[in-house]
Amino acid sequence: MKISTKGRYALRMLLDLAIHADGGYVALKDIAKRQGVSKKYLEQIVPLLNGADYLQTNRGYQGGYKLSKSPDSYTVGEILRTTEGGIAPVSCLEQNPNYCDRSGECMTLNMWKGLYKVMTDYLDGITLQDLIDSQSEEAFDNYSI
Repeated sequence: MKISTKGRYALRMLLDLAIHADGGYVALKDIAKRQGVSKKYLEQIVPLLNGADYLQTNRGYQGGYKLSKSPDSYTVGEILRTTEGGIAPVSCLEQNPNYCDRSGECMTLNMWKGLYKVMTDYLDGITLQDLIDSQSEEAFDNYSI
């Protein structure tokens, strides 16, 4: 499975909002500049994030975006499922129940289910706040006098 730029940039955008919001709204052009991402591309991601109620929007002079909830309320798994449409390693696991004609005799199905469970558990166990905290700890560990 490969995560697209849409998923990666959405994650970077939400992290940027978590770090730079300070209670206010952040302009999309500022996020784009800091992240080295096209503003137009971020504009395509915003509707997905708005649809999932991840963002609050404010128009006008002091307009921009901010997170709807605290950074510890967003998991990487839910963000990637929102932007990627799913994170299953094979398409038959995206359907519940599994409608694959071969699911009854598929010798690899349990392996794919196991991989999917490991991926889901891992990604759903990491929040935006966890990513911010791990970056802060790494910066602290690299500090020298």
